[in-house]
Amino acid sequence: MEVGEDAALELVVSLHRLLRSLGRTSRDRTLQPTQLITLVRLTEQGPSRIGMIAESVPCSQPTATAAVSGLEAAGLVRREPDLTDGRAQRIAVTEAGVRALKDMAHSEAEALAARLASLPAEDARSVLAVGHLLRRLADCAPGRPAE
Repeated sequence: MEVGEDAALELVVSLHRLLRSLGRTSRDRTLQPTQLITLVRLTEQGPSRIGMIAESVPCSQPTATAAVSGLEAAGLVRREPDLTDGRAQRIAVTEAGVRALKDMAHSEAEALAARLASLPAEDARSVLAVGHLLRRLADCAPGRPAE
């Protein structure tokens, strides 16, 4: 399917605006976007080295290091030895990190649910139906088809 750049740009801008506005409604929005994504990825994938974090976020290694440092200072992640390489460390989510992620997600989900309730039911169902497609797009590598 041929997708026009204007339509893609409109979607990107709309997604950014929605996510920023949901973040502003969150009761406790203390995490930067890269920190939030890092915390989510670590929760999904388990303890990881900085290089793996940078690849999965995606961001540069210095950006991943800065994100992890902030999360560590807040007590949301901890460093642990990498059992396969004694020189390396892996980053793991703490219980406080899991709790913070759940709290933020619930707060933003409540805000989104309220906005969806203001739409006609069919429109709200349509928005919710594309959630899994957006996840596939987020997880697919540039230039490769989504799985």
